[in-house]
Amino acid sequence: MEVLIFAALAYFLPTIIALARGHHNGFAIFLTNLLLGWTLIGWIIALIWSVTASERRVRV
Repeated sequence: MEVLIFAALAYFLPTIIALARGHHNGFAIFLTNLLLGWTLIGWIIALIWSVTASERRVRV
């Protein structure tokens, strides 16, 4: 059971990082991670995307 939880957390690590950082493309990163994360390339793309600079929206 613990292995399954660890595997799910590792699989969705890019999504977790994006949501924790408040990334403005969080949902798109989630979809990329969900649909293409099973390929190593898709997972790496989602990971790199999640750690790139996120734009903070400034309220005026």
